[in-house]
Parts: sequence; structure tokens; C-alpha cells
Amino acid sequence: MRLDTFDWTALVLVIVGALNWGLIGLFNFDIVAFIFGGSTAFLTKIVYGLIGLAGAYIIYLLRKLKRA
Repeated sequence: MRLDTFDWTALVLVIVGALNWGLIGLFNFDIVAFIFGGSTAFLTKIVYGLIGLAGAYIIYLLRKLKRA
């Protein structure tokens, strides 16, 4: 099974989220909030939401890949 553009986009978002959590844990630095205007900025919340949805989609993708 080949991954399409949507699958790759979800993977990239999950990686960004994981790296962001790593930065928060190690250095108390939230790069997503830094780039998009603070942790309460509307755009930051959109990005956080997209990362969360991407994580949920990756669970589905892993199950789909397991069956292939």
C-alpha cells in the first residue's frame, strides 16, 4: 500500500507535534505558539487542532496498514 498526500501530511503534522512536545518538555519552549502568535492565538489553536486530528488519523492509518 502506498501513502497518498493526505497520509504524508498527517505524518508530518504528528512529527511536528511530537517535536513540539519534546521542546516543551526539555526547554519549556513551545515553537508552535512562538511561530503563530502565542498559545492563546486563534491560529495556534487551529494548528494544535490539526495536529490532534492528524494523530487520530494516524491511528486509523496504522490499522489500515496492518490489514494490507
